[in-house]
Amino acid sequence: MIQVCLNGPRGAGDGAVVPVSPEAMAESAAAAVAAGATDIHVHPKTPCGQDSLSPRVLAPVLEAIRARVPVPVGVTTGVWAEPDPGARVERIRSWAGLPSLPDHASVNWHEPGAEEVAAALVELGVGVEAGIWSATDGAARFAASPLGPRVLRVLAEVTDASAETAEESARALLADLGPAFGRPVLLHGEDGGAWPVLRLAGRLGLATRIGLEDTLVLPDGERAVSNAQLVAEGLVQYGWAQRSS
Repeated sequence: MIQVCLNGPRGAGDGAVVPVSPEAMAESAAAAVAAGATDIHVHPKTPCGQDSLSPRVLAPVLEAIRARVPVPVGVTTGVWAEPDPGARVERIRSWAGLPSLPDHASVNWHEPGAEEVAAALVELGVGVEAGIWSATDGAARFAASPLGPRVLRVLAEVTDASAETAEESARALLADLGPAFGRPVLLHGEDGGAWPVLRLAGRLGLATRIGLEDTLVLPDGERAVSNAQLVAEGLVQYGWAQRSS
């Protein structure tokens, strides 16, 4: 599985290639799926470009993307979209009135209120991606969570942005995760660590992700022109062609 992360908290200041409107997200998603992505992670945004959990912001994004692609679509529940834990839970519960729900949503386990956010998603029938960041206590919290066996997958997120040390940090994070309740693990990095960690995921046979949230550049340092280009290169770096031959 290769997930495309369309935009993340990035915005117009990071370049016109970062999709911020529902229509741009849908177009980018369609091109990324055509390039080989099998799952989508997106940050719905207000007209001002801010990440939001509001159902009024979420609904048009889901509608636009699902009109273009048949693969699962997931969203963020990051603290930056709603800092207050209680308000974050209420926002998610308000999704119950939407015409359709996300297939999954990421929950960063080191953030305040993570358990309550995950529980609200489970109640709605939305799959939970347990975001376990390196250099946090997320792995220890997740290991003690009664919701651990019920998550869809674990997102092992390597926050070490150094190309020289990200692989070592990734291996340490995987060791901290241990059996992870037997849930599938998606391993990915960010910025300078994005490509080394993706290649490690390929060697280990783990799911991974790539996209403009995680990096704006190709392995050679050239600026990426689209999520589709990153996905196509990600498949090469992962070694999918060799695995499928």
